[in-house]
Amino acid sequence: MSGGVPVIPFAEGEARLDWLALTDTLAAGHRLPKARLGDTFLVREPDTLLNRAAWIDGLGSAVKTATIFPNNPGRGQPSINGAVTLFSDAEGLLEAIVDFHLVTKWKTAGDSLLAARRLARPDSRSILIVGAGTVAQSLREAYGAAFPEARFTVWNRSPEGAAKLAAAWPGMAVAEDLESAVRAADIVTSATMARAPIIRGEWLRPGQHLDLIGAFRADMREADDAALTRGRLFVDSRETTLDHIGELKIPLDAGAISRDDVLADFYDIESGGFARGGAGEITLFKNGGGAHLDLMTSRYILDAWQAG
Repeated sequence: MSGGVPVIPFAEGEARLDWLALTDTLAAGHRLPKARLGDTFLVREPDTLLNRAAWIDGLGSAVKTATIFPNNPGRGQPSINGAVTLFSDAEGLLEAIVDFHLVTKWKTAGDSLLAARRLARPDSRSILIVGAGTVAQSLREAYGAAFPEARFTVWNRSPEGAAKLAAAWPGMAVAEDLESAVRAADIVTSATMARAPIIRGEWLRPGQHLDLIGAFRADMREADDAALTRGRLFVDSRETTLDHIGELKIPLDAGAISRDDVLADFYDIESGGFARGGAGEITLFKNGGGAHLDLMTSRYILDAWQAG
């Protein structure tokens, strides 16, 4: 506690959380009035300072600041750091300080899991994780909660990284060839630092779900134009993705896709617009994050903390 305000640390906070309950909370949050958002990106190559704020009537407000320094692991430091603060709606009082990495972990993977529970085929049995970093570990946990019978495979540019992740999960396989692994998977979830596309649309097959997480800047992409034109496109938030993240901004600017090609975001869940239309469709989801999701996740964490 800090002056009566709870300070929620990672391990103690996480012990109270549940992946499926979080996705239900995120869906419920999108039935509230639409969030007011403010995002700022400052770049000093190769580093990024990202500040995100959100206010949702009835839920309160949150401010999250993230520093993304890709070279930090070589210095013995995590590549992503920051802070999260949660404020009450009526009075604007500080309600909690929540561990940044706890919010980020559960928001990021929960975002993708909410989409997968609506867009992926329920009978999906083969899940490929592209990338083997911290987010990949979270994705294995989250997807495992919703698809407990699925077989998991990991591909990473560094085979050593893939082997390390697989060793932490009994039965998880390592893919040597990305194309073959993508073709074989029912769900592909990608969390890399790729600047240029590594997933090709020609590899996709009917019935798959493609979950793209890694690209967070205007100059980053994980999938090519063919993937976007073959799939039915969904995002977590039109406001935070279309004009800000290269995964969609670059093909939009080039005319490869139009804004109308993005069929729905999470605010369309209640109306039924955010859903798979048929078993043979290819669904593609861009996880862009957004401070409103940090706010919803932080509120979920605080509620779980107070419930004990």
